[in-house]
Amino acid sequence: MQYLYKFEAMTTPCEVLLFCDDKKRADETAQAVLKEAKRLEKKYNYFAADSYLSALNRRERDDLDPETQNLLQRAVQYYRLTAQVFDITLATIKDLYRAQTSLETLHEAKERLVPFVGCEHFQIKKRRLSFDNPYTKIDLGGFVKEYAVDQAVKIIQKAKTASALVNFGGDIYALGKKPDGQKFRVGIKDPKNPKEFIRFEEIENEALTTSASYERYVTIEGASFSHILSKEEQTQTPSSVTVISKNCVESGVFSTALMVNPDIVTKNRVIIL
Repeated sequence: MQYLYKFEAMTTPCEVLLFCDDKKRADETAQAVLKEAKRLEKKYNYFAADSYLSALNRRERDDLDPETQNLLQRAVQYYRLTAQVFDITLATIKDLYRAQTSLETLHEAKERLVPFVGCEHFQIKKRRLSFDNPYTKIDLGGFVKEYAVDQAVKIIQKAKTASALVNFGGDIYALGKKPDGQKFRVGIKDPKNPKEFIRFEEIENEALTTSASYERYVTIEGASFSHILSKEEQTQTPSSVTVISKNCVESGVFSTALMVNPDIVTKNRVIIL
């Protein structure tokens, strides 16, 4: 039997498709996945004043639990692997795009803060987080949703379910094959017509994520800025990048980074449109 569960977490629609012969076990597994997603949402919400991440950014606390330390260390590793393109400290300039009303004030404000962007501006020692300036901020928003997918997969595996599809807002992991022996078939949207699929990929025990410039953006004085930020203004980027890898965090990091710099080297499967 197959059971489909839908909910919302981290401001995105989420789906968990379980192939299981026990509805009670399927329901309990889905509830555990939802609980974990909500836990991560509350803990690492960049915009919530009462989140653990916000307290770190305000320097009100510097203690790191093992999970947060691991996430930050992984983020630093990907910062290096992507030639400093994937950068959780881009949060330092993130709010400027919401606050500024003119291109002139945006560029002036960004010029002041860009020197404080970069993972080299924070350090982790003995489970303590320290910054070398008062301006650098961290946002795990482009990291935690994918981490939540990977955590969901672990919960499903622990429940001894061998076949499932987890989809958190387009961040997808296929566990095993479908009961009929076929791999999971996932569509990739046409950047020119997002209501249509331009191609399909078959995945098994793999993650697939797509980053796209058409999804979210802000407009200031007629100029559009993608939600995918970088230190330098991008003159031309791909319409979308899909990455298939061993886990959702890896796919998400590289699909985001390749949107900024398509020349980044990765051993993962990549579809650039």
